[in-house]
Amino acid sequence: MDLCKFGILLSLCTGMRIGELCALRCSDISLDDQLIQVEKTMQRLKNNSSGTSSKTSVIIGPPKSQSSVRVIPLMAPAVRLCRQILPEKADTFVLTGSHRYMEPRVLQFRLQKYMQSCELKDVHFHTLRHTFATRCIEAGVDVKTLSEILGHSSASVTINRYVHCSMEMKRKNMEKLHFLDP
Repeated sequence: MDLCKFGILLSLCTGMRIGELCALRCSDISLDDQLIQVEKTMQRLKNNSSGTSSKTSVIIGPPKSQSSVRVIPLMAPAVRLCRQILPEKADTFVLTGSHRYMEPRVLQFRLQKYMQSCELKDVHFHTLRHTFATRCIEAGVDVKTLSEILGHSSASVTINRYVHCSMEMKRKNMEKLHFLDP
């Protein structure tokens, strides 16, 4: 499996943002503790503060908020995948296996190509994060825990952005009510 596909699967298993994944180094992953330390993100910014320059640079820096600095526990299948793919004790970027990074727009382009080969349309990188959050809610993960895993500043952000009840979820919850049973 190529490292780009591995990164896409890792995002689907962790809910990491595209910039966080692009800035992730192998040394940020502890397979012994089964944890990912998210301390950096990557973004492309205009070179001047007024935003009028057409020239941009890729910047690796701290995430957008303090709550985005976090530790994400890895589920067992993700740990097994990491053990198969990642080099031991390397300080290389996860997506390239080298000291050169892959920037977010390249990763987004690669995802689009993979999706087109599967005849899937309108799948963006953020769709992986949304899918992770939705599956967590469906599996019964509490919103506070999910909020911390996603790096949100509050549970209300998670609720407003990712919690959408399906009809099946509504039916299951209605079945919990027994106050009219004789």
